[in-house]
Amino acid sequence: MVEEQLNSAFHALADPTRRGMLASLALGEKSVGDLAAPFRMTFAGASKHVKVLENAGLIARRRVGRMQLCRIEPAPLAEAQQWLRQWERYWTENLDRLQTLVEANAEKER
Repeated sequence: MVEEQLNSAFHALADPTRRGMLASLALGEKSVGDLAAPFRMTFAGASKHVKVLENAGLIARRRVGRMQLCRIEPAPLAEAQQWLRQWERYWTENLDRLQTLVEANAEKER
């Protein structure tokens, strides 16, 4: 189940438009129309992106009258960040080793 959620989150985040929409929602709740505006897309086009984000659990939608308001759901992002941390450690350790080798070579050349 966690694997499926992670796959859905990364699939949703793979699209730059959806990442932009999430960045906008990080500033607060927005309507689907507000999310569409910076991308110059139709309401229907924006709705498709919102649906992918919603299916991944990254956002929640609610109706207020005729308007659909979206808000960010942080839990799946936290799970994705936790998964990415293992790679952060991997790269940090490898880059630290590389830095040590470069500094050792520079010292030898002096």
